[in-house]
Amino acid sequence: MNAAPFLSTTWFSPDERATATAIASLLNYLGAAGAFLVGPLVVPSPNGTSHLPLVSQSNTEHIKDRIEAVLYAEFGMVSLIFSAALAYFPSRPPFPPSVAAASQRLSYRRSFCRLLSNFRFLMIALAYAIPLGVFSGWSGVLDLILTPVHVSQVDAGWIGFWSIVGGCVVGIAMARFADFIRGMLKFILLLLLSGATLASTWFTLTCLTSVTHLPLTTATLYTSCILLGIFLNSSVPIFFELFVETVYPVPEGITCGVVTFLSNVFMGVLLFFLTFYHTEFSWFNWCLPGSCLLSLLLILCFRESYDRLYLDVVVSV
Repeated sequence: MNAAPFLSTTWFSPDERATATAIASLLNYLGAAGAFLVGPLVVPSPNGTSHLPLVSQSNTEHIKDRIEAVLYAEFGMVSLIFSAALAYFPSRPPFPPSVAAASQRLSYRRSFCRLLSNFRFLMIALAYAIPLGVFSGWSGVLDLILTPVHVSQVDAGWIGFWSIVGGCVVGIAMARFADFIRGMLKFILLLLLSGATLASTWFTLTCLTSVTHLPLTTATLYTSCILLGIFLNSSVPIFFELFVETVYPVPEGITCGVVTFLSNVFMGVLLFFLTFYHTEFSWFNWCLPGSCLLSLLLILCFRESYDRLYLDVVVSV
């Protein structure tokens, strides 16, 4: 994921960078979308919620063999793409597309010192890592969360699939908008995080139908989950561009690598607690609107700057 901003800076002009970052980062999410479909189709469900005929004949060894088959197939596809990249993938174009692409970057040591001492970067890093980490952990066990409300593994897979696909489409559209109207990254993030907060609150309250008396239907679950995925997934390339602009000339790979690591840390902590509190999921659902609201407040307090864009626009002129 952290390679996308580096590729966009190296290969694309300033008015194409956000779009290139969106395509490179969000295509990665399409693999996760495919997993939501491949999982239920190939691996039978152990929780009794699947309508597939395989379930009646399934056992632990059969499920294990199917999971291994999926992993070996993924290994084969990754190996093929990796071999193609080794055989031919130029490190840079013949001529740099912008001043920023040709400029010198900081060393690894200075980069980490700059990142850890930059309070504004730490603000937006947490604004990205907390909601995206929580959402990644939540979506990974979506079938378990929806089982108590009688949603099958297959339906949960389709919900996850459409939320990611919708996020990819909206994310690329938002990035294209950011390329046309520069200096609007904070405003776009405020819109997306506001939508994510509302959608996650709607979903959480819907799951508490015995308390809130909100209608619990397939349509409401589909709509709230898909909207949540659209708002959060589409924010990823906008966050990446804002990270790079904020801490330039720190290398793009280091900057986005740090925030991706932080996101995985929050996801791991959440899943760790899930191993102890897995009989009831309302606390897990409440983590979603809480994390989105915290991220929204951090972005509201953030003072944006566009150091890389300034270099490209002003210095090149």
